[in-house]
Amino acid sequence: MSTDTAGTAGRKGQPAGTAERRREQRGWYFYDFACSVYSTSVLTVFLGPYLTSIAKAAADADGFVHPLGLPVRAGSLFAYAVSVSIVVAVLVMPVVGAAADRTGRKKPLLAAAAYTGATATACMFFLDGHRYLLGAFLLVVANASISVSMALYNAYLPQIATPDERDAVSSRGWAFGYTSGAFVLVLNLVLYTGHDSFGLSESDAVRICIASAGVWWGAFSLVPLRRLRDRRVAPGGAGAVGSGWRQLRATLRDMRRHPLTLSFLLAYLVYNDGIQTVISQASLYGSEELGLDQTTLITAVLLVQVLAVAGALGMGRLARLYGAKRTILGSLAVWTLILASAYVLPAGAPVFFYTLAAAIGLVLGGSQALSRSLFSHLVPRGKEAEYFSAYEMSDRGLSWLGPLVFGLGYQLTGSYRDAILSLVIFFALGSALLWRVPVRAAVAAAGNPVPERI
Repeated sequence: MSTDTAGTAGRKGQPAGTAERRREQRGWYFYDFACSVYSTSVLTVFLGPYLTSIAKAAADADGFVHPLGLPVRAGSLFAYAVSVSIVVAVLVMPVVGAAADRTGRKKPLLAAAAYTGATATACMFFLDGHRYLLGAFLLVVANASISVSMALYNAYLPQIATPDERDAVSSRGWAFGYTSGAFVLVLNLVLYTGHDSFGLSESDAVRICIASAGVWWGAFSLVPLRRLRDRRVAPGGAGAVGSGWRQLRATLRDMRRHPLTLSFLLAYLVYNDGIQTVISQASLYGSEELGLDQTTLITAVLLVQVLAVAGALGMGRLARLYGAKRTILGSLAVWTLILASAYVLPAGAPVFFYTLAAAIGLVLGGSQALSRSLFSHLVPRGKEAEYFSAYEMSDRGLSWLGPLVFGLGYQLTGSYRDAILSLVIFFALGSALLWRVPVRAAVAAAGNPVPERI
């Protein structure tokens, strides 16, 4: 989804004056602050184990549930639902993106996506008994909504920040998201561990933690929706569906003239899918395979949140010494060791799980931040918006594969250890593809100055 369509529309999409730009930037940060709580509390911590417990309660004697008549092992339901949600998001994003580009009215579309997701999340309060189908449906809606809303949110960046401001503005938004995620996890921890003193059952506490993330998401979305403004675009343009897919195809055709940029993008899509799957399935692995309680899972994810900031800063310093490519490759080696360690991790051993959480935190933020900055060097000048649009679309387009592999791994073997180990392929293949990319030549081929270390 490009924020600068063409000609007049592109000029009208340029950042405004300094005071107005700063005001919009401050509002923009708050969408990350609003929606990151869903990613942290719901997707990463609570929903995987809770939905799996509901599916197991509804399963037959062989441990299978039968959504739409299909036999699905109860332990695979969450992973499959995440995978389906990404497919739905990929189908919807070109339609929404084209509508935003054609009309210039991103804000109503952002509001629709945000409040659809927030409402679906809040409705998860009603998950109990055997309602695994309701849970899977709400997960698909909420997860697809956050993907669509993030594409719209990211598309504001070129409009609210000058080129030399974008790294700092983007980083502040990222920091706002981690801050809210950590803060709400602390509140979740207080509620969950003290649920008896609050007169709540464990199930009630989990459902309140999940649903409150939807309320938080909706409440703080009001800030960006008040601060951000839409820009006028030139009249005309094709219908939303057709123009959306045509725009994406045109960008991908242009990328064929920059095969080294395309090679890096492919490598990123593979290893990032592995990263996203580890994050979304870690709590399920910890609860179902390692037998860890919810308090341990919450504190482990809180540890990830805190160390991710330090890890990103540390990896940034390493990149200045050794170059972004080598630093990313080093982080992918650490990710592979994390999966190998998780495979042999003894059950009922929180200390070892915390150690893995610390390792994930130290490489999580830096892996993604350095990948984005490295890709920015490989984008031809003047094509930043459309290339990053394809980056976002392609990222979402492949990120269903990791959860599917994880779900199939458990479906076929009945072992979460085998399922988690199957994700090694994403880091091994991604590392091999990245190793083959001559990044200095790729930067030069894109027409950009080659940094001293890259």
